[in-house]
Amino acid sequence: MPTENYDDFLWEELQDAEVAAEYLSASIDHGSMDEFLVALRNVANAHGGIGVLSEITALNRQSMYKMLSEEGNPTLISLMAVLKAIGLTLTVKPIESDAA
Repeated sequence: MPTENYDDFLWEELQDAEVAAEYLSASIDHGSMDEFLVALRNVANAHGGIGVLSEITALNRQSMYKMLSEEGNPTLISLMAVLKAIGLTLTVKPIESDAA
């Protein structure tokens, strides 16, 4: 029985803005900055790749590869540009307390 390539499945799913938002939010809530950047790179790849997004955002292609690497350290303005290019935005919310 043939199996579907995981990357193909992931890229297809991440093209949906709701799925991509949940995926990125989960990487922030349950991961590290490194994991968030890997997740953001996956979403970027699902939306045409770094080359396409570098043209849309007017950010340097090599800088985007570096920014979205595990060692990346994007500026807020660069992060916002990438998110906007893939149809997302950054939202800030209060931390939910476990105390009742």
